[in-house]
Amino acid sequence: MAATPRTIHLDPSDNLIVAVDPIEPGAVLHNSIATAKVMRGHKMAIEFTPKGAPFKKFGQIIGFATQDTKPGEHVHVHNCEFAAFARDYAYAENARPWDPIPLDQRRTFQGYRRANGRAGTRNYIGILTSVNCSASVARFIGEAVVKSGLLNDYPNVDGVVPLVHGTGCGMAAKGEGYDILQRTAWGYATNPNVGAVLLVGLGCEVFQIAEMKKAYNIAESATFRSMNIQDSGGTKKTIEAGLAAIKEMLPTVNAVKREAIPASELMLALQCGGSDGYSGITANPALGAAVDLLVDQGGTAILSETPEIYGAEHLLTRRAESREVGEKLISIIKWWEAYTTKHSGSMDNNPSPGNKAGGLTTILEKSLGAAAKGGTRTLRGVYHYAERVDAKGFVFMDTPGYDPVSATGQVAGGANVLCFTTGRGSAYGCKPTPSIKLATNTDIYKRMPDDMDINCGDIVDGVPVQTKGQEIFEKILAVASGEKSKSEALGYGDNEFVPWQIGATM
Repeated sequence: MAATPRTIHLDPSDNLIVAVDPIEPGAVLHNSIATAKVMRGHKMAIEFTPKGAPFKKFGQIIGFATQDTKPGEHVHVHNCEFAAFARDYAYAENARPWDPIPLDQRRTFQGYRRANGRAGTRNYIGILTSVNCSASVARFIGEAVVKSGLLNDYPNVDGVVPLVHGTGCGMAAKGEGYDILQRTAWGYATNPNVGAVLLVGLGCEVFQIAEMKKAYNIAESATFRSMNIQDSGGTKKTIEAGLAAIKEMLPTVNAVKREAIPASELMLALQCGGSDGYSGITANPALGAAVDLLVDQGGTAILSETPEIYGAEHLLTRRAESREVGEKLISIIKWWEAYTTKHSGSMDNNPSPGNKAGGLTTILEKSLGAAAKGGTRTLRGVYHYAERVDAKGFVFMDTPGYDPVSATGQVAGGANVLCFTTGRGSAYGCKPTPSIKLATNTDIYKRMPDDMDINCGDIVDGVPVQTKGQEIFEKILAVASGEKSKSEALGYGDNEFVPWQIGATM
């Protein structure tokens, strides 16, 4: 006889179960007879749910029935839809004092202590651009450094990375879009994983280097240089000048050596992409357990992707340190509702086709799983995109759900290490911040072994979430100390700098 397919009933109030193994028609599960094939990660009804009634997963509403649904039926986009509904925010109801362990008992990692006191996990020279028009020259400078063999004499330098983007001109010279680009550029320039910066412009663009230097009181130094193509005499001369500038920076950057630094100096960016029906059951809760360990060490973890906590924000406001923190998060949610409406969209435009193929039906379901990355500790701050994160503990940053754009904001905010959960197999890496990839299911871990650092799929086989969280935490410390993540070994990170573009292209 065929083995009974494994399923998960996540909460006693749920009127559906999640398939761990494929469910064939005729299988008897939870006193219900399956009437259709249900793939792994997908859902099957176990109660009669009349049209208009809610479907519940995790003990929370994930959508509403578009037709009468009988026990045993597959629950997905054909009979479950998104709809807005009122949520009780219960601000700060579950807030707890932040009480990290004493400094002398904290774990350590081998990192780079910067002159300003911040701690890095990598030691890059960044070639930043003010405008798309200088992107090619920035890449040419990076290629020239590699071809010259200069880096061979500086073993403490992880590399030279061109960080180029597609904006900087054809935009308003003031306002939200301009401010975000300026914050993002300066955030990368001052990220503790960057030992020195060369900023390259064209000369006539809207986003002027001189204005940025004035805004942040930046002076030319042994670790910051700037130039533009027009004043330097064209492409070839700018490449030559850029190569010379980096040659002068290298000894200073190389002089920094790894030393023992408390784990409280880690700032962890949390990302998920290519999510599936397992994400909220395996990798995201396990990452949340690792986040709790880091926060208890005095460290910082940044949850982001505002469209992907939509429908779960009421769980975060309960954990807010104060009503003010919770209300700031809700004001951002309302901005997104207005933003998507203005552009004839919907918050339910997310999940993607790949997410749906993996078993996710609505944004509500996706968000409830995605929010689990944030663990259980008190929410101590809410930040706008690319703002410098200055709070310790668990915080939130407003970003889009699109992974490269979201992670760019977190790195600009100061993240020096990143964890990325995926069920469909996102191909992603990040420079200057190393990215650790967590597979939500064993199949994708085995199918993409060169991309995935940790398999969280074994949680459905009985590995406790807390045990997996400890494994992730140990990997974070190892990668922070210099161990290369899988995406670093593959060379990812040169194309993942994608600042959020808001406003009209002029």
